[in-house]
Amino acid sequence: MKGDERGIGLTSQRARDRLTGQLREMGISSVEVLHVMRTVPRHLFVDEALASRAYENTALPIGHGQTVSQPYIVARMTEALLTSGPIARVLEIGAGSGYQSAVLAHFAHTVYAVERMASLVKKLRERMAALGYHNVRVRHGDGRLGWPEHAPYDAILVATAVVAVPIAVCEQLELGGRMVIPIGEADHQELMLVTRHAGGFERALLEPVRFVPMRTGVTSR
Repeated sequence: MKGDERGIGLTSQRARDRLTGQLREMGISSVEVLHVMRTVPRHLFVDEALASRAYENTALPIGHGQTVSQPYIVARMTEALLTSGPIARVLEIGAGSGYQSAVLAHFAHTVYAVERMASLVKKLRERMAALGYHNVRVRHGDGRLGWPEHAPYDAILVATAVVAVPIAVCEQLELGGRMVIPIGEADHQELMLVTRHAGGFERALLEPVRFVPMRTGVTSR
């Protein structure tokens, strides 16, 4: 069974319902996305000391200078990918704690998640197995390279900011596929939707965002 709906206090279903209501008010209209946001146990993807804040609509630190994304942004990016229809294979770059991976796992046949930090990769694999997300495959690798062995992907979600779209990642997108990615410098970033067509790539700006920057290479810690 995917996920764990148990929780007490501020991690209860009431807290999740309150968050879902906020997401709806902010413009998330997909019933399926809202249901998954209500279901996925975000308190299990943050440090135990922050569990009481798990269902606040805010980004939270997960260590090593990384964060688990704001629930609205997770829902917004997921909804943007789904507007073109069902997705079988999705590539996620910058998996972090795995919260976005878990959300995507409810919509995709297989999620290919790439994370550059070894310590986060270890925790991510353990968490996915414990929660029953057996359709999430995790790779310790450089996000700028994507995961070409399993390309092409119906959808790509990039959870770290870049100044320019990585060409190597773009080329792993299926024709008709969609990618959401934050573009820009630290002080000004925009969430971009990229759609691949036979004649090239169509780009559309969605809204201002703030993500940690993408780093090159991998770490052993």
